[in-house]
Amino acid sequence: MHSLTPGLTCWVVSDGSAGMENQCIGLAEALGLTPVVKRVRLRTPWRQLTPYWRIGNRFAAGPEGDPVDPPWPDLLFGTGRQSVAVSLAVKAQSRGRTFTVQIQDPKMDPRRFDIVVVPRHDKLRGDNVMVTRGALHRVTPALLADAAERFAPRLAHLPHPRIAVLIGGDNGVYRLTPTIMGDVAEHLAKLTRSHGAGLMVTPSRRTGTDNEAILRARLSGLPAEVWDGTGENPYFAYLGLADAVVVTCDSVSMTTEACSTGKPVYVIELEGGSPKFRAFHDGLYRDGITRPFDGSLESWSYPPLRETEDVADAVRRLLPAHRRRHGLA
Repeated sequence: MHSLTPGLTCWVVSDGSAGMENQCIGLAEALGLTPVVKRVRLRTPWRQLTPYWRIGNRFAAGPEGDPVDPPWPDLLFGTGRQSVAVSLAVKAQSRGRTFTVQIQDPKMDPRRFDIVVVPRHDKLRGDNVMVTRGALHRVTPALLADAAERFAPRLAHLPHPRIAVLIGGDNGVYRLTPTIMGDVAEHLAKLTRSHGAGLMVTPSRRTGTDNEAILRARLSGLPAEVWDGTGENPYFAYLGLADAVVVTCDSVSMTTEACSTGKPVYVIELEGGSPKFRAFHDGLYRDGITRPFDGSLESWSYPPLRETEDVADAVRRLLPAHRRRHGLA
């Protein structure tokens, strides 16, 4: 696999949403690039009409966001609807020299970008459209191994099999109810008794204080560490040290990161949902990558998801010809 030309510049353009921005940053890091992050706030009427308003995109970025000025980058990775106008503007202002990757459906002809990356439940297809099963992310085997090594002494008391438990919570379409949390905690407690499992549990801000209290009460006195939110987040260490992973269904990114490990991944189904989330999870179930969490603990294998690396490989493959066409080689 050939490397990118040293010294290439890269922008990541987003509205600042961490889950979306990290997809672009993960792609940049997979290419060995240190990106400049541009969090944009569009002016009227682009803010209301993007990506459908296609006139004067060079004026779209407003003063509330980061400046979008030359020199233009060699590569631009954009995500989210607010990034579309900026990606198009930079493409035009650089006379096509900036290689653009747009993550998620831009709601326009994908040929206006060099690569468009969409999840498979989206209908967009094209010669330059890459279809992924999950989200791009920043998790790599090296990152997990490093975190696992640093946290291993602290978690040495936990028996095997060790289970990483990644708890999200309420979002726009899902609800983590106290009833569900109680059932999940009971299943986890039983695994410590029936399988001698050790639990590594990380709640999130969206879990909620009541649900977290239920979790802590049910796991009290058992071989379990429930992160208390202080110090370094052990999320990566838990993934690296786990023999299996249990994850709530509310985060595509969190589920995809778990599936990048190649370890058995169990999904906790929450109340609610949406057609896109349903298609995402049902696809992974059909592929034999994940299974619904019902309190059982089995072992299976699958090729780890390598979505970020696949897109990075495509950039490596296409970028040299793009640069030659624009006299940049």
